[in-house]
Amino acid sequence: MNRERKSRANCSPDIVIFLLTLALLSIGVVMVFSASSVSARATYNDVYYFLKRQLAWAGLGIVVMIITMQIDYNSWKKLAWPAFIVALLLLIAVLLPGLGMAIRGSRRWIDIGPIPFQPSEVAKLAMVLFMASLLSNRIGRIHKFSQGLLAPLIIVGIVFGLIVLEPDFGTAGTIVVVSLVMLFTAGASIFHLVSLAALGLPGLCAMAIAAPYRARRFLAFLHPWEDPLGSGFHIIQSLLALGSGGLFGVGLGRSRQKFLYLPMQHTDFIFAIIGEELGFVGAASVLVLYFLFAWRGLRIAIATQDAFGKLLAVGITTMIVFQAIVNIGVVSGALPITGITLPLISSGGSSLVTTLAAIGVLLNISKHSTLR
Repeated sequence: MNRERKSRANCSPDIVIFLLTLALLSIGVVMVFSASSVSARATYNDVYYFLKRQLAWAGLGIVVMIITMQIDYNSWKKLAWPAFIVALLLLIAVLLPGLGMAIRGSRRWIDIGPIPFQPSEVAKLAMVLFMASLLSNRIGRIHKFSQGLLAPLIIVGIVFGLIVLEPDFGTAGTIVVVSLVMLFTAGASIFHLVSLAALGLPGLCAMAIAAPYRARRFLAFLHPWEDPLGSGFHIIQSLLALGSGGLFGVGLGRSRQKFLYLPMQHTDFIFAIIGEELGFVGAASVLVLYFLFAWRGLRIAIATQDAFGKLLAVGITTMIVFQAIVNIGVVSGALPITGITLPLISSGGSSLVTTLAAIGVLLNISKHSTLR
């Protein structure tokens, strides 16, 4: 049977995922330079500051992706527990005074020399690995709440709580959604999942408005023009950027909002600059690339024979695509503001390298799948 499976499997990684990754990464490098040039000159007196950093991180990320692409994905099953424990320790460390570094009121980074490191980005991938390993061993009993579902839920709750304490509500929510999708894929009862969602939703809403800054963000999401120079400023400037782009945009490099009107224009709100400079056509093209990534990633999962590989492919694909949905939803005013980047496009180090490492694992899974 194993020989038959190997004979049906591909010997090369999925070229579609690989090309989609390179396309999104290339768009990211170009748009980071375009979006950041003004703020880079104002802050560092170097218009190429963020471009050089993005190129360095992209280069490192590609190397990491090639390495993880060569490692048999089954090897990660043995490392799932150690990876989870390391991620848990890092999430605790970032909350400790003297270790965690606070930026804009959030304690999300550990300062390693000149390079800030974000443990929650590593925790996302570690959780996908851990959940895939845990659930693949519980396929026959995951539909039972106490014997199969309870332990994964407790673990997800612990990680969620640690990340919310940073606070990073967007990443915490992403981990919950990815975990729920993986639980569904593993065969968890729809009744259990729907019941948990119904019970958890009021709690999430309460948490969303409990902190004053989150309450302001939620009110700004509902009525941004009531405080246009305060809590509504981000979303108003983002919508102005998207709206002024029209069909074909104002032209690459010709954004007006990047002249320090739109905050975080090369990170959380880079999609607004894409819409402004490249218009509806450019923004829609990015959406299509993510849609194709989701389609191909799920096809890899379907074509994978063993439970661990299937769950891992679903988790990685959901992690990347859901994060893109949340980011674009925030930028377009469809969701309340949360600090979450656009995968492969936004400026960032730990986020970009971790995402490319995950894609390398997905590419290795495709080598062992029956996808044609």
